[in-house]
Amino acid sequence: MKFEETTLPGVVLVEPDVYRDDRGFFLEFFHERRYAEAGIEARFVQDNHSRSMKGTLRGLHLQHPHAQAKLVRVLSGSVFDVAVDVRVGSPHFGRWVGFELTAESQHQLWVPAGFAHGFAVTSDTADFEYKCTDFYAPDCELVVRWDDPAIGIEWPIDAPTLSTRDAGAPLLADLTEKLPRYEG
Repeated sequence: MKFEETTLPGVVLVEPDVYRDDRGFFLEFFHERRYAEAGIEARFVQDNHSRSMKGTLRGLHLQHPHAQAKLVRVLSGSVFDVAVDVRVGSPHFGRWVGFELTAESQHQLWVPAGFAHGFAVTSDTADFEYKCTDFYAPDCELVVRWDDPAIGIEWPIDAPTLSTRDAGAPLLADLTEKLPRYEG
């Protein structure tokens, strides 16, 4: 199992060991001790699963307070997955990283608390799973505009299918008072 630090400190790309043969494959998609040894110490309390069609973009979402760190992966299909540092005062505030996650590669992304998360579906359909460190709290949910020019995410799709909530999300600069603070 490989744990690769990204250009955003705390965001980690995880490459599990996948054992393949003519019957299929086997992998451990979470092993508490190995993740803790790599600096990902998490107690997961909720698992979520979504299915989306090609061109769907979900995000950018976070909760504050009651922040959720997330370990995300694709069960079928492929997505372009993004994490954005939205901690006010962070030296990386407004910066993003993005990775293609596929069912074939089995790569995962660790998105710490204090980061907004989103993904765009690049296959015909995609099943997406995420383990969360806190329960969903709708009154704590924040949404950042997916195409905020101050963030500048280079999405692989031009005209995504969005929920009403995501389409009407405010810019990052308009959320400053509601965002988490960097603890440095």
